[in-house]
Amino acid sequence: MATKPKIAYICQECGASSPKWIGKCPSCGNWNTYTEEVIASTPSSARNQAIFTSSSTQTPILIKDIVERNHERTSTQSMEFDRVLGGGVVPGAVILFGGEPGIGKSTLLLQVAGKYTGTVFYASGEESGEQIKMRATRLKVDDSKIYFISDTSCENIINQARQLKPDLLIVDSIQTMRVEYIESTSGSISQIRECAQLLQQFAKETATPVIIVGHITKDGSLAGPKVLEHVVDTVLQFEGDMRFYYRILRAHKNRFGSTSEIGIFEMNEEGLQEVLNPSEFLLANHTEQYSGIATAAAIEGIRPFMIEVQALVSSAVYGTPQRSTTGFDSRRLNMLLAVLEKKVGFKLATKDVFLNIAGGIRVSDPTIDLAVAAAILSSDIDRPLRRGDCFVGEIGLSGEIRPTGRLEQRISEAAKLGYKRIFAPVQAKGANRFDKYPIEIKFVEKIEQVITNF
Repeated sequence: MATKPKIAYICQECGASSPKWIGKCPSCGNWNTYTEEVIASTPSSARNQAIFTSSSTQTPILIKDIVERNHERTSTQSMEFDRVLGGGVVPGAVILFGGEPGIGKSTLLLQVAGKYTGTVFYASGEESGEQIKMRATRLKVDDSKIYFISDTSCENIINQARQLKPDLLIVDSIQTMRVEYIESTSGSISQIRECAQLLQQFAKETATPVIIVGHITKDGSLAGPKVLEHVVDTVLQFEGDMRFYYRILRAHKNRFGSTSEIGIFEMNEEGLQEVLNPSEFLLANHTEQYSGIATAAAIEGIRPFMIEVQALVSSAVYGTPQRSTTGFDSRRLNMLLAVLEKKVGFKLATKDVFLNIAGGIRVSDPTIDLAVAAAILSSDIDRPLRRGDCFVGEIGLSGEIRPTGRLEQRISEAAKLGYKRIFAPVQAKGANRFDKYPIEIKFVEKIEQVITNF
């Protein structure tokens, strides 16, 4: 007797299940995310029989008896992409590549495919062959080693990959893929989970690296169940504001390397170009001095670069003062404004404060606090900072300048770009290793000392 299929409603954001449709998910709090999925019910007797009649022949062995395979990395011929991956692509690695629509995911992967040493199998469920060909021609990509298929059947893509035996498989995107033995639609929790597991199994069995493109939700997280991020070896996030040219590639998970590295790309008419020296691109060469502009020596990952912090302070026209930030944490800005008012005496409670990190990038390094404070105070008194000054230091709640990690790298970058003076935490005073750099180091202990040196 055939069993009746079970109907369930599953949240497409977090994977929570409900026997009936509900408007708001009680697990993640999102609205209208429940969709109907068909779940084939299996009798408990059949499940118990499957446990004792498994066809797997795997038996436990000692770890010392495991023979390691060759895990030499393959370079993607893109220094920025390799930097984030940890030096290149590992055989059998499964990489999840996410980003907002239109940010340049497919463009970057097509450029990587064109430079890759070996054959590449590019499977797309979103674009046709003509669209891919037009993009490859525009980007001047070497497509002589790229095989393409426009299909949404995960089984067919894996079967074709087994016959083709490529050196790299790219699937764009996981939300468009489906398997025939699951009745739910493409993009559902069940389909995404099953397709990801099949691709992982193919990668591990054949030692073929697989790059899976994933969509993101409106809050910036990867769409689909969390098991998707657990299945893969590496999770890459492609970030950036589409109104600007710069894109940042970050690793949120990497089993084969560090997650502290970033890659910076610039979007132009020839595609995404690597930015090997971001300091030169993120700093504007002003012909005259302006108030409210300060330069910070920041570090993202292990990479130092100089960024321009812009601030505008004006009298509040309406009752409630505005606090607006771009590329900086708004809560941290409120904390810095409270410290400046309490410790320095600047009356900012009735003024609008706007803060912007030039270049459209987002910086999470707390050591740019000193540059943010300097830019705000410079705009408030409408006096430009001295040309050639830059800042590094985290500000505490009592107004003290806290110690900074890897200060030497920051000073070296500032000296290389021709800065004359850098404000740094006093804890590093007396270090002889700083004497070799042609830059004056002004050691400060409190935020008040910075103001007196304007």
